[in-house]
Parts: sequence; C-alpha cells; structure tokens
Amino acid sequence: MLHVAEAARVSVATVSALINGTATVSPELSQRIAQAIRDIGYKRNAIARSLKMGTTRTIGLTVPHITNPFFTDVVSVIQQAFDRAGYAVMLCCTDEDLNTQDEQIRLLLDRMVDGLIVARVGDGGILKRIVEDANVPVVLLDRLCEGVDTDAVVLDNQRAVFDAITYLVHLGHRRIGYITGTSDISPMHGRMTGYREALQAAGLPFESELVRHGNFHEVDGYNASMQLLSLHDRPTAVFSANNPMVIGTMKAIRDIGLSCPEDISVACFDDFPWSDVFVPQLTTVAQPVQAIGEQAANLLLDRLAGNRDAPPRKLVLKGRLMIRNSCRPLGAIVQTVSA
Repeated sequence: MLHVAEAARVSVATVSALINGTATVSPELSQRIAQAIRDIGYKRNAIARSLKMGTTRTIGLTVPHITNPFFTDVVSVIQQAFDRAGYAVMLCCTDEDLNTQDEQIRLLLDRMVDGLIVARVGDGGILKRIVEDANVPVVLLDRLCEGVDTDAVVLDNQRAVFDAITYLVHLGHRRIGYITGTSDISPMHGRMTGYREALQAAGLPFESELVRHGNFHEVDGYNASMQLLSLHDRPTAVFSANNPMVIGTMKAIRDIGLSCPEDISVACFDDFPWSDVFVPQLTTVAQPVQAIGEQAANLLLDRLAGNRDAPPRKLVLKGRLMIRNSCRPLGAIVQTVSA
C-alpha cells in the first residue's frame, strides 16, 4: 500500500480507507488510487489482513456426501447465504468417515475459519472438544451429536417416516420393507423409530427380515433390495431412507424382472429434482432444503455477529410427503396423509 500511496500521491491511510471501505474517499482520489493499483499490480494480502483483523471472513462446511442431492442443495443455499454476508465457504466431504472428518476439521481450523457448519459423522470425534473450548462457533446440520451442546438445524425424521409408512399402510400394504442407512447417526434413529411406530399404530408386527442396512450409496440400495425381493414372502412395498439408495432399489426391481408399482410399491426419504420425471414418478419425503440451509447460516452468522453467550438453539423442521404414482393400493384406500 505504501507503493500505491506514493504513486497516487496520497497517504497510506487514504489507500487503506478505499481498499477496506472504512472511510469515504473522493472520486478524484479514488480514480488516482485505482490507476496506481493497476499500474503497480497491487493485490491485497488476505492472510496478512486476517492476522491484523482477527477474522478471515471464511467459514468451514463439512458434509458426508456431496453427490447426495440433499446435501448438494443445502450446500448451495448455505453458500448463497454467506456470499450475501460477505463470507467465503470452504467445503469438505467426509464420505461418512470419522477420521476424515476430524482431519478436515483440523484443516479448516488451521485455515483460521471463523465458524463451522458440520453434518457430523460417527460419535463426533474432535467436535466435542471444539465446542467445549469455544474457539469458534459450531452449527450442527441435519445430524445431532451426543454430548455436543451447540446450535443445530435438523428435521423431525421420526414424524416424517411415520407419515410415509402410514400412507403405505392406508394403501393396504402389510409387508413393508425398510432400507436404512448407517445406524449411528441421529436421523437414522429417528427414521427407524418412525417406521416401528407406524407399524405398531397399524397393529402390524415389526419383522427384522424386512429391514436391511446400507451406507447411503446406490449400491447399498441395490444389494439391500435384492435381498428383500428374494424373500419367499417378499414385501409389497419398499421404503428407502435416502434418495441414492432408492435408485439402487429401482435398478434391483428392473434386474429381477419386476415392475414398479405393479409388482412392488416404492417410496423414499428426500425429494430430488428428477423424482417427478422417473417412470413411475416417485413418492418421497421432501425436506425443506431452503429453510434448512438458511437457518443453519443464520444461526452461525448470529454467533459471528457477537451473540456468543446465548444458550444453544435447536431448530426442528418438518418434512412433507410428496405423493406420486410409485405406490399402488392393495384394495380400498382408507385415506392419504401428508407430513
């Protein structure tokens, strides 16, 4: 800035005021400074500025699967919210691995991020220590973490799955297969509870052979569905706990020579852009992606604005059942429900 000031014949303070927007600079001086910057090729040193200001205007964001349309959409909403607030976003993908998550969080802290939004993996690992040390504010996204008392934005997964399974029961289905994900994260606990409670409310038994576990990927949905469809008394409907696995379900139905919904009804958690262009169009549980991303960003921005001492806030949002034509009735329809 000293060289720019000399070339523009102004003080260093004037150059700093223009670059950092801390004071009004006259149009004449602004033009001279801008020309000097172009002539010299000056570029602001973001690292030096961060050390001086004590802030990087950057937040860290970790998600388990960037290929999952739900997380892709939420990341987009969060990115836009922080863009508007003048922050950059550093994104990391953990691929459901706790060690990877811890390494990435350490990396983000080494880069001096001002805050973190984390869709956590496993038991939380390093997260608990970060929250206890209160070095940077943390917002949990989609997944709660036992022992970590911090801001969070989650869905009422239990109610959403309860309503979806109840809808299938009202269509006349009595054997409903369920493909769940990793069992050690809070959304899967809630969704499994919703599945069990819907069966109980309908007077149906919980049958362990109708439940298959995957790891959220398409291949998991495929393998789990092949197991369900190979049962002697196969289910008449299958519910998948996320959208990548339901793609595997649809492939399994095709490969085994069956048809949806004529031979088997299919529904899944998470709506995605091509749900209504599938043949048949998929019945899904839609999460309020826009609200989830915006609320997570707002919670963190509030902390960054200085509201560090307020009690942790947990926002629980509601899902919505999107009824399409991938589920057929087995007899008279009693009624339909929507989350």
